[in-house]
Amino acid sequence: MKLRKVTAASAAVLALALTATACGSDDKDDSGSSSSGGSKKITVGIKFDQPGIGQKTPDGYAGFDVDVATYIAKELGYSEDQIEWKESKSADRETMLQRGDVDFIAASYSINEERQAKVDFAGPYLLAHQDVLIRADDDSIKSPEDLNSKKLCSVTGSTSAQNVKEKLAPKAQLQEYPTYSACLTGLQNGAIDALTTDDSILAGYASQEAFKGKFKLGGFKMTNENYGIGVKKGSDLKAKINTALEKMVSDKAWDKAVTDNFGPANYKNEPAPKIGDIKA
Repeated sequence: MKLRKVTAASAAVLALALTATACGSDDKDDSGSSSSGGSKKITVGIKFDQPGIGQKTPDGYAGFDVDVATYIAKELGYSEDQIEWKESKSADRETMLQRGDVDFIAASYSINEERQAKVDFAGPYLLAHQDVLIRADDDSIKSPEDLNSKKLCSVTGSTSAQNVKEKLAPKAQLQEYPTYSACLTGLQNGAIDALTTDDSILAGYASQEAFKGKFKLGGFKMTNENYGIGVKKGSDLKAKINTALEKMVSDKAWDKAVTDNFGPANYKNEPAPKIGDIKA
């Protein structure tokens, strides 16, 4: 009789365990993304606040990185409505990949040795350069040296303006604003003379409807910024994403994404880089 009670109790425990397992399952498919109940998703990190690159809008998400990420996801077997977008701020990107918060990140993510020690990169998929944005009618700034005695703006915490002052224009008057949008307002009303960061980011801002025709890029190419797709260290997604990027270039979808997102700023982009070709 006692044996029957133990057996019944064990059966009850086993049933509860099986029920809990079934209710709590969150399987991963072969790309590392979660899928439950037959509805698979892929989680992608992007910027939410960079027009032309990655921006959250009332209608969804837009920008060059968004177009690239959407193309990659499709090649990995995911439709647009199966993508879960997550904001990836610059300081959080490595941590998000290491924790598995996202499957990959496309967020104006420059490849460098420090980051490569923590995460892997597919690509590069865009070669950008540090540049300046100036007013369209300003002919006084034709080289980085012309920034001497000019008011040069970048966002608080950025190293871009400091790089210019230390290496190219020591007499530049640095102005730190909280956002790029604030810098643009200052540039428009004459409070500052130039804004500096990556040319792709500058082109994205200048392409906004409110600013079309008001600004121009200097075209100075002061640094090389090799944008890559970040993945977790050792992830097999790296090779798959590289294949997708090569296809995006060959079928001209890459060119279309550049025109769609940067065209209004007359951005003189570099040709699509070859996979693994990182410019120093």
